[in-house]
Amino acid sequence: MTSSFRNLLYRGSATHTNVILTLLGLALLFLSRHLAVEFDDFVIGYSETSTCALAVYFAAAIIVWTQPVDRRTFWIIAATALLCRLALLTPEPHLSSDIYRYVWDGYVQHHGINPYRYFPGNEHLRSLREDDIFPYINRRDYAPTIYPPVAQMLYWVATWFSPTLTLMKLTMYALEGVTVFALVRILEAMGRRREEAIVYAWSPLCIWEFGSSGHVDAAVIAAICLALLFRFRNRPWLTGFALGAAVMIKFYPLLLFPALWRRRDWRMPAALTAGVVGGYAIYSSVGVKVFGFAGGYASEEGMSSGSRYFVLDAARRVPGLGSLGIPAFLALCVLVFLPLLVWCWRANRQPGTAFVAPAAALAFALMLLFSPHYPWYVAWLIPFLVLLPELPGFVYTYSIFYWLTTQYAEPGPKMFHANTRVYGATLIALVLWLAWRRWGRQSTLPLPLPWHPQRTSA
Repeated sequence: MTSSFRNLLYRGSATHTNVILTLLGLALLFLSRHLAVEFDDFVIGYSETSTCALAVYFAAAIIVWTQPVDRRTFWIIAATALLCRLALLTPEPHLSSDIYRYVWDGYVQHHGINPYRYFPGNEHLRSLREDDIFPYINRRDYAPTIYPPVAQMLYWVATWFSPTLTLMKLTMYALEGVTVFALVRILEAMGRRREEAIVYAWSPLCIWEFGSSGHVDAAVIAAICLALLFRFRNRPWLTGFALGAAVMIKFYPLLLFPALWRRRDWRMPAALTAGVVGGYAIYSSVGVKVFGFAGGYASEEGMSSGSRYFVLDAARRVPGLGSLGIPAFLALCVLVFLPLLVWCWRANRQPGTAFVAPAAALAFALMLLFSPHYPWYVAWLIPFLVLLPELPGFVYTYSIFYWLTTQYAEPGPKMFHANTRVYGATLIALVLWLAWRRWGRQSTLPLPLPWHPQRTSA
């Protein structure tokens, strides 16, 4: 590489960085607002909008990773992230109707009713029906709520003043602020730039799913990031409570327990257990109904039959393997997670943030095996991309985001087609990443990326 190209690659100023990020931020804001336009007037399509947003996002991330920054840079990033979400505050969500259930659950609690007792369409709740929320609740005529106790507490708080979508979205935005705060603290402790939190803050996936749809996964991510921060600071009680809160919003963060637990420490698991038991105790007046629609959801989503899982579905299409069932899939899960648990056990002895890599591996393995049908299910992977910005993770996460904005976002043959491309692209990215780790890092190619130890904050 010539010296002139090397100089072009490295030289710049924080002012240049800030100007470019401002322009990219305006583009991202336009695209965020354009998403709302697509709801009523199909202009260029969701997939085209998501493609443009991803291009802006990755360009901004590369600028932050490679160019000088100053104190103003972070606030440009933070302001843009907030504006992109506020642009979607008042338009009604179109890509998902889950937020209507959140508001309803909070609404009935303010009337002294346990949200697990009745499904929304039950005759006992007829007097609470209105025109703004009830008609748009999915599964309202047969499904009680599926969300665990801490999620219900959050809905209760968010609807304290008024049961509206706006207040629910604002609550999720505030929790995203908690996420960014925790990520910044971890990045600084790792000797990294706080501006690298742009990987989360400007993520089109987060802007669409939290800014527009207001998904409660924003709360899950905030609790997970706090758990990571407390684990790094060796606060076992707080680590346990934060992880317990995440589990009591959605169950899957429990998988992170082996990575966050320190050997021979009883305080973290005690705090987690206390949070889970205490949460269910608050709503226990309904008995076993406190577990809500979890069983029915598993059946509807193909978890019971195995049609949900892409790896199993793909194996069944191989001649002679059509009879593979859930036991075979569970055996595969054991083969995948067992070495990861060993990794967690070994990393437990190492100081600092050594636990982050096995935690990220557990999270990504779960999603790869689980094969989510909805893009917000993989949003909790993005904080790990902030801390470990590696190619396979980006390809997997944003391939799902892209393909589920296309015509293939429909369970069945179309989604199998999309997943074939998602998993294929991820496999290619993994091969390239392994080759780079084996040979690329030993070269003299001066690529100033965040995983290169020679990079320092400007």
